[in-house]
Amino acid sequence: MSVQPGWYVDPADPDTRRYWDGEGWIGAPIPVDATPPEGPPPPEPTPASVPTAAVPGAQPEQPAAGAQPGWPSAGPQPGGPVGGPGHPQGPPPGWPYPTWPGRQPLPRPHGLPLASYGARLVARLIDIGLVLLLNVVVNSWFVWRLLGEFAAPWHEYMRRVNTGDFRNPEPLPPAGEQFGGLLITVLLIATALWFAYEVPSMAARGQTFGKRLVGIRALPVEADAPLGFGRATRRWSTLGLPTLLWCCCGLGLLLQFVDAVSALFDQPLRQALHDKRAQTVVVQLPRTRLDPRSTPRDRANPPGDTE
Repeated sequence: MSVQPGWYVDPADPDTRRYWDGEGWIGAPIPVDATPPEGPPPPEPTPASVPTAAVPGAQPEQPAAGAQPGWPSAGPQPGGPVGGPGHPQGPPPGWPYPTWPGRQPLPRPHGLPLASYGARLVARLIDIGLVLLLNVVVNSWFVWRLLGEFAAPWHEYMRRVNTGDFRNPEPLPPAGEQFGGLLITVLLIATALWFAYEVPSMAARGQTFGKRLVGIRALPVEADAPLGFGRATRRWSTLGLPTLLWCCCGLGLLLQFVDAVSALFDQPLRQALHDKRAQTVVVQLPRTRLDPRSTPRDRANPPGDTE
């Protein structure tokens, strides 16, 4: 790409214009709303510099921190155009500044790697199994009553399936009168058991039993600290409260499925929707437990939300 010489908006400072001579920026910048002169600016005097070899013990000049490969670094270049003060040499006008060369490294919140989706899925399946066991103990009587109320339409449906009587115009018999109330009761108890299982442990340690077995932990984005009860509740409610909508044509299950797979498409922190609402990340803990007396803590950041 060849850019004709002229005055252009400086890519490094959009509030100024500089002169591009076809090979590099020359002269001092002018305000972007000022009328540029015709032709190139007058050359600026080059400040005298002492050769490095003349200074005893001087170190050779190192590239500037953050300099990108392929572009000239800041300051005057030997044999090239001289840039204005405070304005490094850069790409021609209209060219984007180079980004991180190669593949951008994965973030490490609080110095820990992000947990993989597989580890999070295994931990969630363990937690679901434990919550189901709690429901067997606490909720089984209501579930049994619910199945009894639904027995009449279910038996008629299975009779038609077994006999091939699919063209029967008669509607299925209705469920029992207590079916609706029992369904709401079962869903309320199931949601409350899930809340009691997950929220207190996440508030105190950032881990459920499943997360501890897999070795992952949820942390606030801004600090290596406990989540606190308020943040843990917000995180759980995005995934747990849709359980109450299971009776609405499976709407609750659909919302929970979308939340569960959302971490697959989030970059770079792999946050599910419940993580984004609570501003948390899930990290993989080291296999060897660190000595807390020798592990530095981030005291400058605020503690987790405790509201």
